Amino acid sequence: MSSAPEKFDAWDIKESGPADASARVLLLPGGMCNTAFYDDLMAAPPLATAPVRLVAATLPGHAGTTPPRDLSMENYAALAGALAAERGCGVVVGHSIGANVALEMAAGGHFAGPVVLLSPAFSASDEDKALAIANSLGRVPGVGMLAWAGLLKLTPRVMVSNLPPARREALTAEFEKNDPAFCRQVIRHYFDYLDRYRDLVSRLRDSGVPAWVVRGDHDDVGLSEEERAGLEAGPDVTMVSVPDAGHLVMVDQPVVVAELVARVALG
Repeated sequence: MSSAPEKFDAWDIKESGPADASARVLLLPGGMCNTAFYDDLMAAPPLATAPVRLVAATLPGHAGTTPPRDLSMENYAALAGALAAERGCGVVVGHSIGANVALEMAAGGHFAGPVVLLSPAFSASDEDKALAIANSLGRVPGVGMLAWAGLLKLTPRVMVSNLPPARREALTAEFEKNDPAFCRQVIRHYFDYLDRYRDLVSRLRDSGVPAWVVRGDHDDVGLSEEERAGLEAGPDVTMVSVPDAGHLVMVDQPVVVAELVARVALG
């Protein structure tokens, strides 16, 4: 991890909504995803017609974008916190690994909230098994790059298989922009982060930041009963279950998620 904050100015950003809106929301996509994965949410009526400025920013290095020097989750949180401050964003929405970056923004003191966490992982055992296997194989010399090349071909077809053909093809094309070597490195840092803190439920709860934890009812990322109980015990944490949605909850049910984000952003 960096001893001094890294400066980064190569963000891949997509914006929508009134330029002069006082309510501004930073949207962080998940791992290997980019801003295109928020298109459905940004176009959903509860947000598209609201006085809210949406700033979607791909996590640097993901989906073929420029990576930062330091790939630790703590550095990503610091970079995203600086971007939120620069763009005047008072709410952060993160999906998957982006949700864990948002969690770390709150826990690390880079953002005072509120945060909307879409399908975060609170422990390594929660994570999607294919990602965990790829991370393990990725540490084996001579095997890692082959494992990641295979995962990057297989994952989008599974992840978006329930979407209409045009949307499925569009998101698959975005996912295929990823560099296997970068993915191998950044996911190693991500799992190291999960192992380093272990109890991310308490880390979120102790931050004191208002948080909404949003999960589809058939999400591939798990949540143990102990973790659920710990979250429900947090006075600043609200649990939201979205019917008929998987891991891409904001793509499967964009209107439901947009209603929540608009409500949080507008107070």
